[in-house]
Amino acid sequence: MAIAMKLSDELVDMAKPRAAAEHRSVPKQIEYWARLGKAVEDNPDLPVQFIKSTLVAVAEADAGQLSEYRFGV
Repeated sequence: MAIAMKLSDELVDMAKPRAAAEHRSVPKQIEYWARLGKAVEDNPDLPVQFIKSTLVAVAEADAGQLSEYRFGV
């Protein structure tokens, strides 16, 4: 369910360059930050980079971009 929200100009201004660099819209960038922040809070013992990599891996799996892992190759 989508919901309209009022966000501070400061947050939107901080999101603009990151959104452009990551090829996301500003709302999608802020949504990404929210998802990442929630994952970090839910997993305080894990490094942030590990959590970011895990979110990418889940998105790749959802997009059907899976490949078999080969041990020792």
